[in-house]
Amino acid sequence: MPIPVISVAQMREWEKVTWASGVKEDAVMRQAGQAVARLAEQLTQTGDFILFLAGKGHNGDDAAYAFEFIQGRRRELLRVGEPELALAELPRQVMLKPALVVDGLFGIGLNRPLSGAWMKLIDAINNTGCRILAVDTPSGLSADTGLPLDVAVRAQVTLTLGAVKQGLLKTSATPFVGRLEVAQEIGLSPYPFTTDISFSANGDYAGFPPWRAVAGHKGTFGHVALVAGSMGYHGAAVLTARGAQRAQPGLITLYTAEDVYLPVAAQLQSVMVRPFAAEPALVAEHTAVALGPGLASLGESEAFKRFVRRMWRECTSPLLVDASALDWLPVDAGPVAGLRVLTPHPGEAARMLGITVSEVQRDRIQAARELSRRWADCHVVLKGHQTVLLRGRDAAVVNHSGNSHLAQGGSGDLLAGYLAGWLAQPELQPLLSEVLRYGVWQHGACADALWATKPSFTVEELAAHLGDVRP
Repeated sequence: MPIPVISVAQMREWEKVTWASGVKEDAVMRQAGQAVARLAEQLTQTGDFILFLAGKGHNGDDAAYAFEFIQGRRRELLRVGEPELALAELPRQVMLKPALVVDGLFGIGLNRPLSGAWMKLIDAINNTGCRILAVDTPSGLSADTGLPLDVAVRAQVTLTLGAVKQGLLKTSATPFVGRLEVAQEIGLSPYPFTTDISFSANGDYAGFPPWRAVAGHKGTFGHVALVAGSMGYHGAAVLTARGAQRAQPGLITLYTAEDVYLPVAAQLQSVMVRPFAAEPALVAEHTAVALGPGLASLGESEAFKRFVRRMWRECTSPLLVDASALDWLPVDAGPVAGLRVLTPHPGEAARMLGITVSEVQRDRIQAARELSRRWADCHVVLKGHQTVLLRGRDAAVVNHSGNSHLAQGGSGDLLAGYLAGWLAQPELQPLLSEVLRYGVWQHGACADALWATKPSFTVEELAAHLGDVRP
């Protein structure tokens, strides 16, 4: 099930409901500690030294239980009541070269600036050069606003407990949170409220996509049209086509600018490639269309811009718009003839909305909602760290998978083609939201799997493995 994204107040209410049902706090803290211990083991190797820092509150209790449950590691628990004493002890512990420091100093209850002594301790922790795992939230960070209360622990990984606290998804929180993981099953009652934001979990995609029809043929699985590639950007067309291939639609036709037709067509075998001069002449039988990757060189062509605007209004098949084509969409979108998907990165979203990138990043979900509102209530995939997916006022989903090694030219082209390849399949079109979420998750999950074995992977290697990760 998707993981709810909630406020601190909602978390407290959830805990009250749980305690009222007869569940004991200690039992939940023990399960939380086990989850922390298992993740700490994943982040280290047998025989490594782990330093646990446990404050006076329940966050410290979670860290203390994790200390008890850790296996196969050297470990020490430093109970921190007075920051001055911990500050004096920390250098001795650092000399033991911890492979991991577990931060359990403060949890979500912290709501006021820290004293000078605590600030010095947190600065010292950050300056150890050790990898840090934060329990529930990095100490010193507001779990509601995502802003540090003067200073905060800069963790490489944060394991939040039960549900995602809304502040942890803020762009301002990213330098402190690091990679966000969730321990959902810690003994709390089922979440009793509704939320309009959820955080995707790997298990959400078990059984998706559905089994293909045994007697299916090329016509069963659709025909996707890709409009991509121009002078200087022919590689984008190839990667878009590679992405579409990995979704296995029945047929793929790539329409690319005439002056790059030869280098594009020479790299593709099963994809049909057609050149165009002024604008593509798309055939009617396409079941989905994607346009935008690698079309930057056509920005001076008014005829091509008119083609993009006409496609936006009149295309009856699902239409995905990416990259340069986003800048050429009609501002007064009005009614459209079919399903629409926008896949901007923050810079493109900022240009479309007439605001700064910082404003987009300050509230990514609101930016995505505004894009959907202005452009015909379309589906929006706002790319970047923790990609946001939504349509109109529907509940938003924040994607969990992926890593910064996706920040390579061509990664977005590959994703656009992959999503389009799924959208073209008629049996999946009624499940458009699920298809988009799965495609984004799979793209990131494949990058995670590659990074674990080959940190220097290229986009071409990502293309070769896209779709191979099992939920």
